[in-house]
Amino acid sequence: MNFDDYKGKVIFIGAGPGDPDLITVKGSEAIENADVIIYAGSLVNPAILERSKDGADIYDSAHMDLVDIIDVIKKAHDENKIIARVHTGDPSIYGAIAEQINQLKELDIGYTIIPGVSSLFGTAAALESQLTLPEVSQTIIITRPEGRTPKPSKESLDKLASHNATMCIFLGIHMIDDVVEQLLTEYDEKTPVAIVKKATWPDQEILRGNLSNIAQKVHDAGFTKTAMIVVGDVLDQQSGEQSKLYDPKFAHMYRDAK
Repeated sequence: MNFDDYKGKVIFIGAGPGDPDLITVKGSEAIENADVIIYAGSLVNPAILERSKDGADIYDSAHMDLVDIIDVIKKAHDENKIIARVHTGDPSIYGAIAEQINQLKELDIGYTIIPGVSSLFGTAAALESQLTLPEVSQTIIITRPEGRTPKPSKESLDKLASHNATMCIFLGIHMIDDVVEQLLTEYDEKTPVAIVKKATWPDQEILRGNLSNIAQKVHDAGFTKTAMIVVGDVLDQQSGEQSKLYDPKFAHMYRDAK
């Protein structure tokens, strides 16, 4: 990546789920070369900022609104500086980059996006789980409950639950009672549930249970934010049906059946 080509432009970076080593090489190099860094301080591990060069201007967007952010970007653009906009996880999932990109287009400011490791995958790794299993679930639903941010009616948790697929719920731990109530309209009460708080961080915590008891466990543990809810039978069937991919009796273009 030739960073001279990004002077006066914005590089959106997915910083990963928390562990500073889980940022991509490309994302890390962008931070190292940036003149201005705007990072989501409420979620991004500040250890990532230790890679910044001396003299870089660093802003915490937790204390800024969209107007503030664009003002900083516009000034840096006018000064022909490289701008790193650092989001947690992967910026395409609940990253609020679309509203920023729309503003950049109006201002004719160039940008690029470097993907990151989502907290969803940090959660799966923490649980040592495969989220799709043959004959159990081949679908992952990524969603959140409705709060101050409205959702289309067809995306309500109770409607999505009708698929009985693996469901990964962001931004819902503070509403765990309502989440469970909606899921129970379609899932069995014994459906396994896992909660991972601050996946991949040093203080990561894991709760396991099922839909009949997980809400109480969450209350007892005092989880109120930065936690992912995973629901589905895959959590209890990691040694279940084998895939076809490595079945010796299954032939494909790279291997004959035995």
